[in-house]
Amino acid sequence: MAETVALIDYGAGNLLSVSNALEVAGATGIAVTADPHVVRAADRIVLPGVGSFRACAEGLRAIPGLVEAMTERVHVGGAPFLGICVGMQLLADRGVEHGVTPGLGWIAGEVRRIDVADRAIKVPHMGWNDVVPAHHAGGAMLIEPGEAYFLHSYHLVPEEGHDIAAMSDHGTGIVAAVARDNLLGLQFHPEKSQAYGLALLARFLDWKP
Repeated sequence: MAETVALIDYGAGNLLSVSNALEVAGATGIAVTADPHVVRAADRIVLPGVGSFRACAEGLRAIPGLVEAMTERVHVGGAPFLGICVGMQLLADRGVEHGVTPGLGWIAGEVRRIDVADRAIKVPHMGWNDVVPAHHAGGAMLIEPGEAYFLHSYHLVPEEGHDIAAMSDHGTGIVAAVARDNLLGLQFHPEKSQAYGLALLARFLDWKP
């Protein structure tokens, strides 16, 4: 039986490109949805995110029952979860963009603006950069060394080092991925990262945490 991948539609993600990439990577049952009932029944969940932390967090919480359905399916049901860009950042306790805004609180930490000492290094962090795996447990096993496409001005700073699955560098250390149990978050865009990103999505689709 084909698995259902719930691609969360809350008005803050590049859904078409993520859906297309998932399909190329092998997904056959993609449901672009904000329906809590569909989310509760999904085999895997993907949360994209583009824009500010505050706008994304508010958009997600504006849909009745959606956060509760995601939490139940991921934390009780054990469904593999993938957060992309701001979708990864939303895993944190809070973000400070445009004021302090609560996140999902699934990964202890805070989303802060990238602070570089060398003013010749531009923020946002935009373009191709190295992804360096930080450990090889749980979802971190899905991360391989390579180059991926980044586009962000804020980054997740976890409280616990063991939640860091990969690092990058942009004048300062940037957490490129986080992982815990059945959670995987990517700061970069796998859907824009060509062969590297498609291979990572394929591993996520096969992942049985």
